[in-house]
Amino acid sequence: MNIGIVCYPTFGGSGVLATELGKALADKGHNIHFITYQQPVRLSGFHANIFYHEVRVPTYPLFDYPPYETALASTMVDVILNNDLELLHVHYAIPHAAAAYMAKQILAKQGRKIPVITTLHGTDITLVGRDKTYSPVVTFSMNESDALTAVSENLKEETFKNFHIEKEIEVIHNFVDVKRFHRRPVDAFKKVVAPNGERILVHASNFRKVKRVEDVISTFLLIREKIPATLLLLGDGPERTHIEDSARQCESHKDIKFLGKQEQMEDILPIADLFLLTSEYESFGLAALEAMAAEVPVISTNAGGLPEINVNGYSGYMSNVGDVEDMSRNALAILQDDQSLKTFKANALAQAMKFDIDKIVPEYEALYKRMI
Repeated sequence: MNIGIVCYPTFGGSGVLATELGKALADKGHNIHFITYQQPVRLSGFHANIFYHEVRVPTYPLFDYPPYETALASTMVDVILNNDLELLHVHYAIPHAAAAYMAKQILAKQGRKIPVITTLHGTDITLVGRDKTYSPVVTFSMNESDALTAVSENLKEETFKNFHIEKEIEVIHNFVDVKRFHRRPVDAFKKVVAPNGERILVHASNFRKVKRVEDVISTFLLIREKIPATLLLLGDGPERTHIEDSARQCESHKDIKFLGKQEQMEDILPIADLFLLTSEYESFGLAALEAMAAEVPVISTNAGGLPEINVNGYSGYMSNVGDVEDMSRNALAILQDDQSLKTFKANALAQAMKFDIDKIVPEYEALYKRMI
């Protein structure tokens, strides 16, 4: 199949999922055409049947805000016509679903039909899409898509609750390439991070308010009172400066390390003993799933779609949003005993296997074939 994939090229979960899906489909022999404004961060190396088409947005003095959506729709039309695409799969409703509808109508005038699948990822529905500035367009675009998918049952429920959707939403969970993340850690790397055998805790996110990274710091400090530990914070975003300033005021600030954006998460996660995810809401929690695939148990909130992947008392523990005392107690229950940690690590891997790439990608392939 010749498939067009439209996504954000950044470190967010929607862009990561879209890129990994495209790479997996290419490995199965499909031709994949990425359409976005810059090369996706997870799209590295040469792939004979993966193509990247950059959306260029001309700037004119007339425009205070460059019309990206118009440029995106025009690029979609060009790529579809010149590469004989059979299907367009857009990730994140805003503005991709609306641009896809525009492209579809342009092509229809030329006698060309192209099915459009829209995958909902989270804040495009739960936050941005509900803003009255965007809601009518988001609702219309979703209903005009030929198929709708959501990455969790929770996100499907939230979509039906907040929008007037006239069609079924198929849940196809996010996935992880377990083989990529599950490998023996580099002992030398681990000794550099924790030279005295400290427990290593990791958090990864885009440092937005919804991630509640200050709760990660608070949870870690409570853990640090009981056992030697170090915290690695991966990612970047609007809250990082504030969080970093706060961390510097702590007595244990030398044990808190900000590593910034990291593309090769599979090199870092395997050295961790525990993953912390304290978000106010997660439509799914892809970062937590990647940690599990690296055999790292997860301490998380019970918000959104997280209960669909993190099994309380098995692959980790869940707490109410903001309950850092409970999170620290649960973390210590895992970390203080080597045998307990070993058991939770094995369970985390077993749970991740349920969302392995080889099990989920065929669900997308089946959907594509039905649409085509």
